[in-house]
Amino acid sequence: MLDSFSLSRRRLLTAMALSPLLLKTGNARAAAIDPHRIVALEWLPVELLLALGITPYGVADVPNYTLWVNEPRLPDTVIDIGLRTEPNLELLTQMNPSWLVWSAGYGPSPEKLARIAPGRGFTFSDGKQPLAMARRSLNEMAQILGLQAAAKRHLDDFDAQIEALKPRFAARGDRPLLMVTLLDARHMLVFGKNCLFQEVLDRFGIRNAWEGEMTFWGSTAVGIDRLAAFRDVDVLCFDHGNQREMQALMATPLWQAMPFVREGRFQRVPAVWFYGATLSALHFSRVLDGALGGKA
Repeated sequence: MLDSFSLSRRRLLTAMALSPLLLKTGNARAAAIDPHRIVALEWLPVELLLALGITPYGVADVPNYTLWVNEPRLPDTVIDIGLRTEPNLELLTQMNPSWLVWSAGYGPSPEKLARIAPGRGFTFSDGKQPLAMARRSLNEMAQILGLQAAAKRHLDDFDAQIEALKPRFAARGDRPLLMVTLLDARHMLVFGKNCLFQEVLDRFGIRNAWEGEMTFWGSTAVGIDRLAAFRDVDVLCFDHGNQREMQALMATPLWQAMPFVREGRFQRVPAVWFYGATLSALHFSRVLDGALGGKA
């Protein structure tokens, strides 16, 4: 699933040259959007809606959302409208949404979606600071929907929660953190300094252990053998319904020889969405606290 996701994401590099804005921002149009009939065709705008207190009418690929995003949970009332790359356009038409939201450059073209309902694409990252981009996107969506006060409350709460967790990591010293997730029997996805979580790490004073190559999206696939070079690091591995594959890897001599495994500094943690927004960043901060908070 992640491979096709990454391939599709690369289309953003060319698609960003096109304006996905099919609805002008501003309160003048907010009254035309029924907040109970907004459909999100990708998971980034799902988070933006939920952060503003809006439950989407429909969401693409709910089963994989449950595996990869994990939190916040979606209520059972949300309608699954098909794949993120290929949503069920016939179903979408029948649902008669008031507004469509998607990730820019991902899924059907804005022109095709415009035949169903007005909408807007939101960008995940500028290649450098995706969390800062998420804050801007939240404010843009709030302006369109007339929910600026809700956006301010959410961002103030975000900052307060992050600030409250900072003392939990004061005793860690300077040990870096390596963040990974298993892709297949031979590859891990690692997260670099332009990932969604980096700004959280910066605020907690935690160094990112990965100094190697990196993509626009803040993640890159590497051979598992490359992890053997990391010594005196903490390693967090995000699970996403891959229990059997992880157990098989952990039973191999290669994995048992990893320095961070021998030193007991490897932990498996719940899924956190790597390409989300502020809610995923908050979820990450709580997962990080559960794994490393209050520890030396």
